[in-house]
Amino acid sequence: MATGGKQRDTRAERERVRVYQARRALHVEQSRRRTRDNLIAGIGGGLLILAVIGGQVAYFMVGPGAPVPTPSATPSATPTL
Repeated sequence: MATGGKQRDTRAERERVRVYQARRALHVEQSRRRTRDNLIAGIGGGLLILAVIGGQVAYFMVGPGAPVPTPSATPSATPTL
């Protein structure tokens, strides 16, 4: 005769399970997204560092930062007696 209380209890239990599963799914998705974002940031940071190093090397080897060659004194050949 008192089946109304059981239905309410099972309905509340189903709702708790649904909310718990949704929370777990959100947590798993956030964890995946953080992992993906960290990977993308690491790759991007590595590429940025390589570009900066390459720019510095190019500037100081080829560009206006390259050292200007200076003529060196060559010893004159003098005959020895």
